[in-house]
Amino acid sequence: MSLDYRDATLDDLPAIVAIYNSTIASRQVTADLDPVTVESRIAWFGAHSPQARPLWVVEQHGEIIAWLSFSDFYGRPAYARTVEVSIYLDERTRGKGLGRKLLREALDRAPSLDVDTVLGFVFGHNEASMKLFAGFGFDIWGTLPRVAVLDGVERDLVILGLRLDAQRAASQQVH
Repeated sequence: MSLDYRDATLDDLPAIVAIYNSTIASRQVTADLDPVTVESRIAWFGAHSPQARPLWVVEQHGEIIAWLSFSDFYGRPAYARTVEVSIYLDERTRGKGLGRKLLREALDRAPSLDVDTVLGFVFGHNEASMKLFAGFGFDIWGTLPRVAVLDGVERDLVILGLRLDAQRAASQQVH
């Protein structure tokens, strides 16, 4: 699979939003219940920058098939070295290892962005994402029980965390 990673541009926002919206109906990935608009995501897009909080798109044959973002955690200066990572895949690419490749790339690049703690916020019933993050050494750092209501069903939000210094030490022991 030949993939091209690059920083997103505003022209990519419609494709980013389309991929995001494709996940809403599953009730596995996002707490949004209805599709979002490109206009509603402009401020979110503007909160990203290649130097600190990247938003990457992945292209295959010139088509955007996935995106990954680093977002501020909690918006306070003392948390500047902590990010929330989000990964969204086009429906046709799910379950083929692309999420794993993106998360690996994100963790490899994080230190160059002055990031040493990476968080994932995942619904507890999203087994695929829970497994993905666990495979990279993320631990459950907290559970917010029954905080989301999706089609009348209360769902847990799990906070997954990884200290990159701990990850580096573990990978050095393996080698």
